[in-house]
Parts: sequence; structure tokens; C-alpha cells
Amino acid sequence: MPHVILTTNVPVPDEKALVLQLGEVSSSILGKPVQAFMIQYKYDPTMAFAGSFDPAWMLQIYALGIFGEEANEKFTKGYWEFAASLGLPADRGYITFFDPGWDHWAARGATLAFRDPKKQQA
Repeated sequence: MPHVILTTNVPVPDEKALVLQLGEVSSSILGKPVQAFMIQYKYDPTMAFAGSFDPAWMLQIYALGIFGEEANEKFTKGYWEFAASLGLPADRGYITFFDPGWDHWAARGATLAFRDPKKQQA
């Protein structure tokens, strides 16, 4: 159940279409079904990068148990290509990967600690 948030100071003509497109791209990049994703686009005209309001962007990706050095390199390449396809400048963006841990993510009224593969092996 990854959560992907794209924030940029660049307005897009169709925010809903972008969100659906980002969901499909994220599904392909992260290897999870699109039905598992929560996707958000945030337009923030006050976003400054390196002291200017020139086009800039930030991508935050939250997921459980999929991040690591090799995986993040692969994910970064895919998302950087997507950002370029939107016309976002390669030198004015960041991607951050967050794994809050199974006991720090909740759905349907309970944390997901019971789904933690490490706890299931014990």
C-alpha cells in the first residue's frame, strides 16, 4: 500500500489525469498493483528551491519493506524519467523514500504489525 506524493510549483492542466498517470507509473516502477496505491499531487506556488521559484519538485514515496540501496537506485531511475516526461527539471528536484515500519502504518482500524514478514518468521 504505497503512498506517493508529488509536490511541485508547476501547475498542470489536468491534476486528476496526472494522479492517475502517476499511479500507473508507480505501479510499474515499484512492482505493486495500482489498486494498492494512494497517490497525491500537490501544487505549491510557494515552493522555492536553491533560492528561487523556478520550476521545482519533490517526490515522497512511503512503502513497507521494499526499499534498499539497489531497489532505490532502480526506483529513482524510473521516477526521474517520469519527472522528465512532465518537463520537470532534473537539477531541481528530490525524491525521498520512507519505510515507517509495519507497526507505524495502519489501515481498517489496526496497525499492519500483524503483516510484518519478520514477525511472521519468528
